[in-house]
Amino acid sequence: MKILKPGSRGTDVYILQLALNRAGYLNEEPDGIFGARTQNAVLRFQGDNNLKQDGIVGVRTWNALLPYLKGYKIHKVQRGDTLWRISQEHNTSVGAILRANPNINPDNLRIGSNIVVPLGFSVVPTNVPYSYQLLTFILEGLEVRYPFLMGGAIGRSVMEKNIPVVKIGNGAIEVFYNASHHSNEWITTPVVLKFLEEYAESYATGGNIFNTSARELYNKASLYIVPMVNPDGVDLVNGVVPNGIYLDKAIRLSQNYPNIPYPNGWKANINGVDLNLQYPANWERAKEIKFSQGFTVPGPRDYVGTAPLIEPEVVAVYNFTRNHDFKLTLSYHSQGEIIYWKYLDYEPENSRRIAEYFGEVSGYSVEETPYASGFAGYKDWFIETYNRPGYTIEVGVGMSPLPLSQFPKIYNDNIGILVGGITEI
Repeated sequence: MKILKPGSRGTDVYILQLALNRAGYLNEEPDGIFGARTQNAVLRFQGDNNLKQDGIVGVRTWNALLPYLKGYKIHKVQRGDTLWRISQEHNTSVGAILRANPNINPDNLRIGSNIVVPLGFSVVPTNVPYSYQLLTFILEGLEVRYPFLMGGAIGRSVMEKNIPVVKIGNGAIEVFYNASHHSNEWITTPVVLKFLEEYAESYATGGNIFNTSARELYNKASLYIVPMVNPDGVDLVNGVVPNGIYLDKAIRLSQNYPNIPYPNGWKANINGVDLNLQYPANWERAKEIKFSQGFTVPGPRDYVGTAPLIEPEVVAVYNFTRNHDFKLTLSYHSQGEIIYWKYLDYEPENSRRIAEYFGEVSGYSVEETPYASGFAGYKDWFIETYNRPGYTIEVGVGMSPLPLSQFPKIYNDNIGILVGGITEI
C-alpha cells in the first residue's frame, strides 16, 4: 500500500477510510480524500496503538490497520480467557469464533495458543473502489473466517499478480463464475465476492440464501469463482499501478485512441489487449470486425491481439476451464441489465430455459449477443467447445466504470442468478 498523508487522494485513501471506519475512528462514508477528518482519525488511531503520531500512514500504521481490512485478529489465549470473554473483548460472537476455529475445545482453551477472532463486520466492502491488494485482503479474511473455503490461483497476470480462485461446495457438479475480464467493469468483482460471503455465512449457520438452503447448494455443486480475471487492468483504472514501465506503457497505448477517456475507458489488460476477445471461438472473425471499427493496435479496448490465447490472463482461464468439467458458467460484465445466452446456432440443452429463469429472477432482458460483439469471448468459446450453458451477465446501466451507488440494486438483481447457476443446472 502507498504511503499516505494529508492531501493524498485516490483508491488507497478510500481503503484507508474504510479501515478507519471499521475500527471506529471515522464516522463518515469514504470519499478518497485525505482531509482534516481523516487526518484526525489517523492521529487518534496511531495514539491508541502505540504508533508515532505523525498523521502519515506508512508501513507500521498500515500493518496495524490490516485487521480492519481482512476482518480478523489473532488472539493469544491468556489465563482466565473464555470464548465469551474473548468475543466481548473483540466485539464479535462466540459462534463466529467457533466457525473460524473448528478444532478448538471451547471448554479447554490452551494458554498461549492463538485463536482466530473474526471481527464484527462483513469482510466484503461495497462502498470503495477495488484494487488487487484489497482483493487479496478480502480473500484471506474470508478463507480464515470460513475454513471450508478453498483458495488458490489459476495463473498470473502480465505484472505477475496471482489470479485468485475460490471454491465453495463439495458436490459432484462443477460450476464456474468469473468477473472483471474488463478493467473498468470492476464493480462485478464485489458482486461475486458479496455472494461468496453471504453463501459461506449461510452455509456455516445452516441458513438460506435466496430462499434456498445453503447446505443443499453446498452438497449439490462445487462452485469455483475467479473474482478478478484482469487485476492489472483494474489497478490501472483505479489508479494504483505504480510508476514504472507498465504505467508508462499504458499511458503511451492510450494515446493510440485519444477519443477514449483514460483511464476510465480502459477495458483491456495492461498490454492493451481486450481479454474477452482472446478466446479461440472465431477469433479471426472478431479480428475482422474490430479492425473494421478501427481497433488495429493495442490500446484501451477492443484490440484482439495478434492471435488468440496470447495474453496470460486468458491462458489461465482457458487452462483452468480445460482442467475442469464445468456444467455451467457465468461471466460478469457491465453494463446494460442484459443476459446473453447464445453463441451462433449453438443452443445447449436447458440453456434457453435457464436464461429465461435468470431473466425472471433479475428483471434483466434475455437477448442474443449482437453480431458485432459475438465472437472470441469466454462465453462463446465455452458454448462452442462444450455445448453447455454459458452466460454473459451485463449488470447495471450507464457508462463503465459504474458508480458504487448502483451496487445495492445490482446485487439485489443478481442474487437469484448467482444461486440459480447452481439450482437450475
